[in-house]
Parts: sequence; structure tokens; C-alpha cells
Amino acid sequence: MSPSFHFNRQAAGSLLLGAIHALSFAPGPLPAWSLPFIQIFSLAFLAFYVFQAATVRQAALNAFLFGIANFALGFYWLFISMHEYGGMAAPLAGAAVLLLAAVEALFIVAAATLSRWLSARHLRTHSNYGWHLLIAAVWASSWTLAEWLRGTLFTGFPWLNVGYAHVEGVLASWAPLVGVYGLAWFATFAAAAIALLGCAKDTKNDARAAVGVGCAIIIGLLGIGLSHIVWSRPQGEPMIVRLVQGNVPQSEKFDPQLLEEGLASYMQLAALEPKSADGAPQLIVLPETVVPLFQNRVAPQVWQQWLDIAKERNAQILMGAPLHDRHQGQHRYTNSAISFNAQTPLAALLAGNPDMRYDKQHLVPFGEFIPPGFRWFVAAMQIPLGDFNRGPIRQPLFPIHGQMISPDICYEDVFGEEIIQSVRDSELAGPGANILINISNLGWFGNSWALRQHLQISRMRALETARPMLRATNTGMTAAIDPNGAVRAALAPMSKGVLDVEVQGMAGLTPYVRWGNAPVLAWIGLILLLGLMLRTRRPKGQEQAFNDAP
Repeated sequence: MSPSFHFNRQAAGSLLLGAIHALSFAPGPLPAWSLPFIQIFSLAFLAFYVFQAATVRQAALNAFLFGIANFALGFYWLFISMHEYGGMAAPLAGAAVLLLAAVEALFIVAAATLSRWLSARHLRTHSNYGWHLLIAAVWASSWTLAEWLRGTLFTGFPWLNVGYAHVEGVLASWAPLVGVYGLAWFATFAAAAIALLGCAKDTKNDARAAVGVGCAIIIGLLGIGLSHIVWSRPQGEPMIVRLVQGNVPQSEKFDPQLLEEGLASYMQLAALEPKSADGAPQLIVLPETVVPLFQNRVAPQVWQQWLDIAKERNAQILMGAPLHDRHQGQHRYTNSAISFNAQTPLAALLAGNPDMRYDKQHLVPFGEFIPPGFRWFVAAMQIPLGDFNRGPIRQPLFPIHGQMISPDICYEDVFGEEIIQSVRDSELAGPGANILINISNLGWFGNSWALRQHLQISRMRALETARPMLRATNTGMTAAIDPNGAVRAALAPMSKGVLDVEVQGMAGLTPYVRWGNAPVLAWIGLILLLGLMLRTRRPKGQEQAFNDAP
């Protein structure tokens, strides 16, 4: 077989493996139980290609092809928002998705290249057991560092972090200790260990490479044991919460002619009689921007109707609304969550100063703020965008029926290191959260994988914090998630309805809430420092280093 044919076959294989890898981040079309296995084994083949590549350049190309297929397919739903709802020409929208996929793929290239460069001397030698383990650990550390950088630089976009493929499975119980980046490390270590076993050329190397697979199995078995640890305890009395999903089409949500119809639909759902006398909701939660106008542009009688619903149902209402007010003489525009009840003055709602208010602090590029130099790109879309002001990272929570409730908006719950801030007590902002609530409007993405991917992300936040997570969305997935990350109940996507659930607030801090990503990042740094030894130390008995010419 010629080298060029072998190379082309690997290139095609890398594209295919990247596309398969993209299927592992949410159930459908694949079943939930298969996702951890699909993620690890598809990545193991990429690691095999990288380890076996004749040059760093070939390894980088395989990684890039894997990455662009993974992200282009995994982010395909962005095309829907830009083309179908934003009015962007299809070729430009498709090119934008591919460009984003290419940028994200560069992080995978960096991880694969760093790992390959550090491990080159030992990949085709009779290295000892320790070197085999270190090669797998270097791959895992390089990949996880790239994931962390991808989720941090330029405001971050950690969607499709490999840890989210492991919301279920033997690694899930590690989340309260090490968070999603720790799960990413374990998963990529397992993939590298499998790849090294495939690279083994003889019985001696088979045995040495099998040690890495054995360590991965031990990590999984420990995960099974960790599933029996209870990280939080009940706080206060359970409460009945109503989650409302109006399924207002995105094409109608901001249409001035249909705006009142959408609001009326949400009011009707919020005001529904409970199914039983003892099932009356104490809190009614509505999605992001359920009121799609700034509060001072909404007629007073509309706000009075909401107050009347709160009185009729004897409930607190929590909803998303854009707010406009003045702070220290400056106009402020925020994407916010507000909460009020029948005793809240009408004037307070009109002023954007209700009983409780949370201002979104992690804004969406292009949707809620325009990065410098990209106004031309925003101008190509017909989406009601805004340059919103950011809220503080840690804000006072919502004390409702003896529970401290922490709202977050849209994709803010993708950032676990920020969500844990609200679970911790704060000297300035008060006690930490007992219940997490995400309000979103994913109507921009149709009935796509984005809905199910976001649900998996929320499940990870519940696992990390040992808190229940409630989700109220416009089109899906509206769901109640328990502190163990299991979905207790959910509404079908693209449907209209309410979900009344009993929720128990929880107290107590997991190790991840206490320490965040610091332990995982320190571990990564240590492994990569050891990796420099792997790079510089010549294997015993080898006269020449492995040829790694670019």
C-alpha cells in the first residue's frame, strides 16, 4: 500500500470519525446508553491516527479533519438560526458554520500536535509501563487544556466539551468531584489508552499498553462506587413549581402584529388550574424574553394582567424580560430574569425594579453584544439584536418559599465555573442556591440537536452542584432534573404545555463547588511538565530518537 493511499484513507477516516463523535453529545439518533462508548471509541481512533502518523504535520491534518467534521455537524443548528430566522443567505450562513467549526477545530489540532510532539520519542519503542501511562496522560491533559481554553478565550464557547457525552455512564459520578473538565480528562485518557493498545507491535508492548486500559477500567469502577455518595442534603420544605412552555414560533415572537397573541398564550398557560388541590404551584417559571419588549414599552395593563395571575394562583412568578433603566445617569439595557407576586407594585415592574432581578452576565456574541469588527456580519442578519450590559457574576439570589433560587439565562449554564459561584455563600450577595433554574429560548434553532444538547449540559450542572435544575424554555427542552442529573419529567419539544413538579431544595457543597477547575488545571500542568521529560529523555536502549520530521 502506497503512503499516499494510506494517508488519504486516514483523512477520510478522520472526517467520518469526527461526524460520528458529534453524535455522542445528546440522545437521538443514538440511544443515551451508547453515548459514552461512541465518544471514547471514536476519539480512540483519532488518537491512533495521531500516534501512528509519520509526521506532526500529518497528525495535525487528521486532527483538523476530525475537528471540523465534529463541530460542523454538532453545530449545524446555527445554520437554522442564521438562515431561516435571521434571513442570511444560505451560502453565507453555511460558510459561517464551517468557519466556526474550523476555528474550534484548531483547538483539537493544538491538543493533538502538543501530545504528538511530547510523546514522539516513545511512541514506537519498547518503553516501560510508566511511559505508556504518561503518553495516555499527556494526550488527556493536552486535550482537556484545549477544551478549557476553548471554553475560556474570547468569552468562551465550551459547547460539545467531550465531558458532556458522559452525563450517563460510569464517569458521571465523578462530576461532583472534578466537574466536566475532569470527566473530559478521564474520557480522553481512556481513548488514548485504547489507541496505544492498538499501536502495540508485540506481546511485550501489548502488556504495557494494557496497563492504561486497566487504569481506565479502574476509574470507571471507582465511578460506580462514587454513585453511592450523597453530596447534598434536603433544605426546607419541597415546593410545587410550574414550568411553562408556550411554543411560540420564533418567526412570530417579535412580530408586532402577533406579539400580543404570544403573550396571551403564555398568560393562559400560567393561569391554568392545578390538576389537584394539593398541587397548586407556588412558583410559576416562564422562559427567557417571554415579554419580548423592554418593560417600559409594555402597556401597564399587560403588567397588571401578570399581577392578577400571580394573585389568582397565589404564586410567585419568575420570567425573562429585557429591561431598560438608568444607573448613575447612564442608560442600561439588560437581558434579565425578574420575579414578582401580587403585592409587587405595578410601578416597580414598569421601572424595571421588581422585588427580585437577575441580569444576564455571560452574553452571547453577535446576539447580545457585537464583537469589535463584526458589525457587518450582524447587519447581514435580520434578528432583533442588542448591545446589552452585563450583570455581575455573583448577584443576590431569589428567596422564594424558604429556598434560595439561582436563575441563569440561555447558554449561561454552559459555564460550570460560573454556575458554582451562585451555589457558594457570598459575603456581599448572600446565601448560595438551593435550586438552579435555567430560562431559555431555543426557538432560534428549530427542533434540532441544540435542544437536547442543552438539556445534557443542564444535567451536568446538576451533577456538579448536587442541586436540582429546572428548565423553562419556549420550544424545548423544558424539564425538571434531580440533583443526580436524572431527568424526572420533561415536555415534548415543539409543544405547548405546562409541567408541574415538586422540587426539593438542597444544601451542602460538592468538592467541585468548593474548588472549581483549579485541581484539574493543576493536574494538567503537572502532567505536561512530566511530558517535557517524555520529550527530552531518550528511551532506554535506543540509539536514535524516533524520526519526527515535519
